[in-house]
Amino acid sequence: MNFAQRWTKFSIAAFILSLALSIPAAASSITFKITLPATQPQPLTGRLYVIIARANDPEPRLQVGGWRSRTELIAIDVQGLQPGQAATLDPLTLGYPLKSVRELPAGDYYVQALLNVYTRFQRSDGNTIWAHMDQWEGQQFNKSPGNLYSEAGHFHLDPLTGYEIRLSLDKKIGTPLPPGDTQYVKHIRIQSKLLTQFWGQPIYLGATVLLPEGYETHPNAHYPVLYEQGHFSLRAPLGFSTEQSPADLPVREGRISGPELYKRWTGVNFPRMIAVTFQHPTVYFDDSYAVNSVNNGPYGDAIMNELIPYVEEHFRIIRQPYARVLSGGSTGGWESLALQVFHPEFFGGTWTFYPDPVDFSRYQLVDIYNDNSAFLAPNYDPPIPERPMSRTPEGQVDVTMRQMSQLEDVLGTHGRSGQQFEAWEAVYGPVGVDGYPKPLWDKTTGKIDPTVALYMRNHGYDLRYYLEQNWPRIGPQLVGKLHIYCGDMDHFYLNLAVYKLEDALNRLSNPAYGGSFEYGRPMKGHGWTPLNQAQLLTVMANHITLNAPAGADASWKY
Repeated sequence: MNFAQRWTKFSIAAFILSLALSIPAAASSITFKITLPATQPQPLTGRLYVIIARANDPEPRLQVGGWRSRTELIAIDVQGLQPGQAATLDPLTLGYPLKSVRELPAGDYYVQALLNVYTRFQRSDGNTIWAHMDQWEGQQFNKSPGNLYSEAGHFHLDPLTGYEIRLSLDKKIGTPLPPGDTQYVKHIRIQSKLLTQFWGQPIYLGATVLLPEGYETHPNAHYPVLYEQGHFSLRAPLGFSTEQSPADLPVREGRISGPELYKRWTGVNFPRMIAVTFQHPTVYFDDSYAVNSVNNGPYGDAIMNELIPYVEEHFRIIRQPYARVLSGGSTGGWESLALQVFHPEFFGGTWTFYPDPVDFSRYQLVDIYNDNSAFLAPNYDPPIPERPMSRTPEGQVDVTMRQMSQLEDVLGTHGRSGQQFEAWEAVYGPVGVDGYPKPLWDKTTGKIDPTVALYMRNHGYDLRYYLEQNWPRIGPQLVGKLHIYCGDMDHFYLNLAVYKLEDALNRLSNPAYGGSFEYGRPMKGHGWTPLNQAQLLTVMANHITLNAPAGADASWKY
């Protein structure tokens, strides 16, 4: 055998060896077998998760927290999982933040399984889908009452030697006690006829109402109302609290604590107003965005024609446009602006903070109308590797669009992740052929579907575009009503769309919009506000007084 023959033989052997090494060793030896107990009364359909964490305080399922989570999460859909049957997850199961559990470093971990139980919906539009019925927890699958989970087991996981983990879904998340009413805070919950008809299942809307000091002792007084928009919460509006609690949310920059607001709320010379937050979770998110949607159903109509009338009939609210004002931040920011813009004759003004994209040519950093990819910036050769989704106010990127899309892919198929991008697709986008929201972009490749982008724009969800197209009709009713605030280093690049909205409103005339924009500088991120809750209420009260018609009800000014 000559040298060439020997080298060829060696090369072939080396290639076969390298090929063998490139195939994960004992790929089938890494498995997670999750059993539905035989005592379960019926088969279940849903999303089955395995959560892997370094610590067990709190248990792994309670450590899951979006893209910043330090747990490894893998998941599969299960359809009609039978009592006593096991489902299997393996290294081919997509994970987050690592794509495969095979990438986990060898070590000791706590492993827990959880099943997000789905309900079958036969909708009035003819589509039948499976999704999680919110249990008044705001689409938090790891806390949702009725979902099943296992004990967290402690295991040594080594991808080289392989392992088989067996867990049983023998625990059920309980239903917490609902918050009680107090002198100042009242809770309501009503079944929506419109949404129940659409979904073919009972669907509920709710509200938390904060009453002013003196409400009971001034039975003839009627009050202006602040409809505060935001994510699902049963807490009192505005962060109001009579006492400090360990469970209270951290006080954001520019805001005051709940107990401090209570002191001012009950003090002399403080605006006497009613404040209301809504609860309107959907199967796709903790919030419907307060508009009608082909995927979510007629939430806008339900809020305007069922929930608000119920609130205004049961509490002494001045039922006039000048006395109804709006506010909210982030999701609530978009909602507060949308409600004002879509119902200019009903509301008297909005104070909108760091809203979700209000111009879809800046859908965060993506121009959904002209970009080909959500993951890569256009017009670069070679392309810039990754497009950021979130940053710190100093500019440090902490997650990319690709990574966030990967997380959504793991959390749920068919738009059921309960996360931000797919929530927007459910609100703004069309129904796909499978009955679920049609994706704006492919969650694996980032390729944008231009037909979805145009649907979103042409159906009014791009608020900048909607205002420009409809200004002759709605502009006269919006003069002086639009007040928008945003930090110049918003974590999610939302300031970019706000800049474009301001430019568009400044170009509009007959009439001029007469509102205001204010930006936090320097390095003010998501959540920035120049007004604390007490200052905001004072500004609103002055606006209401200034715009009240002659002879308007002034009984609230005591």
